[in-house]
Parts: sequence; C-alpha cells; structure tokens
Amino acid sequence: MELRQLRYFLTVAEELHFGRAAERLHIVQSAVSQQLRRLERELGTELFARSTRVVRLTEAGNRLLPYAREMLALQARAREAVDELRAEQAATVRLGTSSGLGARLDVVLTAFARNTGRAQCELVTGSTEERLAQVRSGDLDAALLRGERTDPDLEFLPLWQDALVAALPAGHELARLADLPLRLAPRPRNPALHDLVMRSCRAAGYAPVLGPEFTNDQDTLAAIGHGKPSWTVFYTPHADQLPVPGVVFRPLSGPALVMRTYLAVRNGPPRAALRALIEACYEAVDGDAEPNRCRARPVARSGPPSAPSPGRRARSVPAATGGSARTG
Repeated sequence: MELRQLRYFLTVAEELHFGRAAERLHIVQSAVSQQLRRLERELGTELFARSTRVVRLTEAGNRLLPYAREMLALQARAREAVDELRAEQAATVRLGTSSGLGARLDVVLTAFARNTGRAQCELVTGSTEERLAQVRSGDLDAALLRGERTDPDLEFLPLWQDALVAALPAGHELARLADLPLRLAPRPRNPALHDLVMRSCRAAGYAPVLGPEFTNDQDTLAAIGHGKPSWTVFYTPHADQLPVPGVVFRPLSGPALVMRTYLAVRNGPPRAALRALIEACYEAVDGDAEPNRCRARPVARSGPPSAPSPGRRARSVPAATGGSARTG
C-alpha cells in the first residue's frame, strides 16, 4: 500500500468522479484508475462501485476512508516537521564570543558546520555584560564567557577549562613576578578574571604592583617585549597563537590556575540550530585531550636554573598568579 494510492483513493472518494479526481491530481484519468485497481488487488476487495453514471464507495471503501485521511495527515505533519527542522538549521545562529579562545573557537565552528550543513554562525564581539544583555533580549542566541555567573533569565552551561600563562620579557623571564609591574585590565571589564589574578597573587604572598592597563594584544605585548619590563597573563590556547619577538610565555608554578568557559543561553528548550551549537561546544570539551600545552617542571623560587632560549615555552615562572588581561 503506497501513500500515492491512498491519496488517489481519497481524492476519488471526495469527488466520486474519476475525471474530476484526475484533474485535481493533475494526472490522466487512466493513471488514477490503474493505481486504484492495484490497491484493490492488494486489499482483496473493491473500494468503489462503478457504473457508467455513478461512482460510490463500497463498505470496504467506507472502512478505509478514515484511515486514509489519518495516514495522509500524518505524512503532512511529518513533512512539516522535517521542513521546520531544515529551516531552523539553515537559519543563522548569533554567538557572542569571548576573547582569547584561540583554536577552541575553530573546533566549535567546525563541529557546528559539520552537524548542521546549511546553518550559519555569526560571531559577535563585545564586553561580557553587553553579550549577556544581548542573550537576554534575544539579539544573541548564545554567548561564550569565562568565569561563573548567575542570572535568573539565563542558563550557564559549563564547558572547558583553560590554564593561565604569564607573558613576560624574554630578557627577564626568570625574574620573580612580584618584581615586575602587572598589566591588567580594570576590574569592571572582567571581574572574574581580575579577582582570580589578585587572589592568586595574595596566595603567593605579595600584592602586585599594577602597571599600565592592558589595552590590546598587540600594543601590550609590544610594550612588554620592548618597553619597561612588565608582565601580563593569557589563556593558554590564546598564547599558543601569539609568537611575539621579545616575549616569552611561561606556565605558572604551584597549583595550576584555570578559568572555566561557559555558554550562556536563555532558559527554555533551544531551537534546532542552537541545539547544534550546544552539541558542538560539548564536542570541543570531549575532544580536549591536551588543554594545557605549556607544561614543564616548576622553577624553585629561591634560585632558578639557567635560562632557555627565548621564544620557547618551557619552565614555570616562580609565582602562583594568573588570569588574562583581556575581557572575558
């Protein structure tokens, strides 16, 4: 039994005329008659009583009629559901991005494209508070951000954790961080990050001397590499993409300092394209086999060994402090 045969049957049952039914179906009358004969042979009974003047349903035809309507209605609903899904997947997802994601963002976008086909992901930048406000209002579908937050209108899905590394002048890479000014963004730009830096410095036994503010990657790293000695911090995936002359990136000694990334979404069930983005983020977490590339033997605080060649990521610097001078 084919859906096509049921459609022909239902049309003839409504018209009670093979010619008019064929016109509605935009096919020739002989094709309608042929398919209905096949359906009757399959069911082993006649569905229509035919004469030269009258076409009427038989008892078997009347029994089949409600089921034919139900099956064709189910087909229509199934097609609508699939069409709706395709439309959602083809729609654009607007994602607010956090700075310094490095290769992790590439992993997310690659997985999203692989899972959705025609869907597009539009990246939107802005401060953390701007991105959260846009998620609340619906201007953004989701936002990546660092540091735990609470909001009654939003859900924060925990993703990966990134280790923190120090960026310092190659000529001073073995200096104690307490001896160098710290370039850090003001707390309003990233409270979670700022608090992590200051808290870890206090845990290391000193209050850092704050130098000029962190402005942007290029200017800050140029100042560290060629200006008055100072230091700042970066997330490891970002540092891995920033080879800068005169600057080295070193892991921080002591317990690993990490910051977790979250995906902020509105409460409630997500549409299909957003659901695909969430799954892509989880794929990035599952595939995180080596979250911290800057690993090495910590340097003793009392006396560091001889310096390695500049530009290589090697020993830990002797201070338990970290964060990122960028906005989250």
